[in-house]
Amino acid sequence: MEQRGFVVRLAASVGDAVASASEAPPAYAIVDMRLDDGNGLDVVPILRNLRGDMRVIMLTGYGNIATAVAAVKAGAVDCLAKPTDADAIEAALLATDKSKPPPPERPMSADRVRWEHIQRVFELCDRNVSETARRLNMHRRTLQRILAKRSPQ
Repeated sequence: MEQRGFVVRLAASVGDAVASASEAPPAYAIVDMRLDDGNGLDVVPILRNLRGDMRVIMLTGYGNIATAVAAVKAGAVDCLAKPTDADAIEAALLATDKSKPPPPERPMSADRVRWEHIQRVFELCDRNVSETARRLNMHRRTLQRILAKRSPQ
């Protein structure tokens, strides 16, 4: 990012990020979901309170719809799944609110969309299998089998 003209300051923890941003609130922030002492989602609203026009991008190794929704609700303008490259990060940081992102080169399969929906409802039900199964109108054991499998590609 330095080679692209950005001034980079690193912070490995929630505390370091808040302290660094409080000294001089940046125009742009790239926040990882997993930090040494907490969750990057906790940092996003703090950053947005320091500077209302800050563009915050969330990076996550858990690239699912529920994570992206949580990041955007917290105040991030975009959520990118790792691994990602500097081009994608720069495009997300510099995108205008009126520009639409290009369609994905490899859209999710129908099985993946179904799995993402089940995961989102499961998280919304506080990871309660019985409540999730009831809301999805699905047998509890069937849901347990789906949750035990890896995500489809």
